[in-house]
Amino acid sequence: MRTNTLTRTLVGAATAAALTAGTLAGASVGFAAPAPTTKTEATVLATVNLGLTTAEARNVQRALAARWGYDGAIDGLLGTDSWKAIQRFLRADFGYTDNIDGIVGPNTIKALQRFLARFYGYTDAIDGDPGPNTRAAFKRMASYCPNACLL
Repeated sequence: MRTNTLTRTLVGAATAAALTAGTLAGASVGFAAPAPTTKTEATVLATVNLGLTTAEARNVQRALAARWGYDGAIDGLLGTDSWKAIQRFLRADFGYTDNIDGIVGPNTIKALQRFLARFYGYTDAIDGDPGPNTRAAFKRMASYCPNACLL
């Protein structure tokens, strides 16, 4: 009986040591680490279409490419580069004064609301909140872009 207990203890200790060292007839202990975030995943996470369909967002990107230095993909995903071009446009005539960084913050939205109020029927407060009326006016603007978008 004592030999069985001693054998089990030694086998258990040897197994623990082998697992810690990563060997025991090729066995190893490993933990699945999360996959690193790729640039593509980060781009998708940074997409802010404000309710536009991909077709509508492609219209906006085409207008930005024609006039505001957008040279990214016409993919219908308004990511950082699309928003940088929108910020350049908004800086020219609609009071955007922050950095051209592609971040869709309250100051970007306020300038966008000023633009939408002037040309696309936005009538709510210029408050930096991209609520339903801001989104509706942005959608109206995007639907005009194939022919007469002011961007």
